[in-house]
This record gives sequence, structure tokens and C-alpha cells, in this order.
Amino acid sequence: MIQTSKQADERLDAKAKARDESLAPVECWCLHGAVGAASDWRGMAKALSASGISTRAVDLWRFLECESVPMPEFGRRLNAEADGEIARAAHRILIGYSMGGRLALNALIEGGPWDAAVIISANPGLRDPSEAVARRSSDTLRATQALTLPWQDFLREWNAQPMLGGAMRDSREDAKLIQRRREIARSFVDWSLGNQQPLWDRLPAIKTPTLWVAGENDVKFRAIAEEASALSGNFQLAIAPDSGHRVPWENEAWLAAQIAGRKLPM
Repeated sequence: MIQTSKQADERLDAKAKARDESLAPVECWCLHGAVGAASDWRGMAKALSASGISTRAVDLWRFLECESVPMPEFGRRLNAEADGEIARAAHRILIGYSMGGRLALNALIEGGPWDAAVIISANPGLRDPSEAVARRSSDTLRATQALTLPWQDFLREWNAQPMLGGAMRDSREDAKLIQRRREIARSFVDWSLGNQQPLWDRLPAIKTPTLWVAGENDVKFRAIAEEASALSGNFQLAIAPDSGHRVPWENEAWLAAQIAGRKLPM
């Protein structure tokens, strides 16, 4: 048995305290949406930095570079990555938007080192098997289009969806995404909502305090967030005013204020 003196213990405690005091108070790990990029979070990172909150935008496409990765496996890998790193902040918040929100839910169900979470415009899963079949079919078509259409044509069709309301980044950033077209195509298969096991029954098992966010004008996902947030005392609900599906970009200041100002228990 290794024994230490009281003085040695006190020195260790002092070092730990000094280390903790040197850390940022909060670091947000941000997961982007489908046909998205880590750089999409730049504006949010700047907004949060004003409150002393650091951010890490995760490039989701690197997880699909070499192989197919089902969503539960992604959750385990993200948690292992976060667990294996030296903490840069006293607390970690996992933030996921749309597809990234669904991936975040898989990580939260697996546990992980998250002190809080924010799930934005995300669907825990399709309960109706026929809806899942239809979604798999439409996503398979999207995967084919991502590989075969001229890139700007693919992006134009993607952003033309009424829910998305048009392009959200400049043409230079869009052009960079062509380097990830293979991984984007793969995501429409591996991470299709139609291939995702419905998580509704497992949501109450999430112990991480979680804020569910949806846009006021996004009727479908507002209803989903309202239903999901009622499933656990660990969940809260926030509706972004005058916003649609893309809350982090349509109402950036509001969302940053929610993350910085809402006292999520940690």
C-alpha cells in the first residue's frame, strides 16, 4: 500500500485546484448537420467566446473516411475521443444540430464525459416502419446524387428544401465541401434517419441535463422537441423565436445566450 502524508495530499489538492482554475469554465463540442461542415460553427464560436465559453467544432466526416460507422458506434467513438483527451475546460457541453443532434443522442445514450447537452432540430427516430422505409429510399437517392450530380447542382437541390430555406454559407465554403462528397454520400446511408433505431424509449435513460431546442416556425421539429423534452426531469425546452429549422444560424445570438445564460445543472 502506498501511503502519503497529509502535507503531500494537500500539495496534490493544491495542484489539482490550480489546474482546474487554469481551465476554461465550459467547452462546447459542436456537431454539424447533414451536408454541413465544422466551419459552420464559426459564428456561434465567436458569440460564445464573448461569455468565456470555448468551442470545438467536430468534423463528422472524418469518422466516415475509411469505413461505414453506424450511429451507436459513432457515439462510442466520440465518447472515447472525449474521454481520452486532457480536458481543456472544467465542463463539457455536447451540442448537436439536426443530423448532428441525432448523433449526439447516440453518444449521450452511451454515457460519455458530458456535463450538459443541447439538441437542436433533431428527430430521435421514426416510429412508423413505413416512414423508415420511405426515408431510406429518399436518402439512398440523395447519396447517389451527392456522388454523381455536379456539386453546385447537388447543393442547390439540398438547400431548396422548404425546411432549410436556402443556402447558409458562401460559395467558397460550399466549394470546399466537394472534398467530402464521398463521406457525405456515405452519411445518407449510415446515418439516415430511416436506418436509425428509434430512440424515444431510451431517452429517459439519458442522465445528462439536456436542453431541447427548436425554431418557433419549424412546426414539425417544435412538436418533436416538446414531446422529447417532457420525457425526463433532466430535460428542458427552449423555443427560438422567429426561427425555422436552422436555429444556430437564423438566431445565433439567442442560442448563444441560451447556452451561456441558462443554468443547466452540471
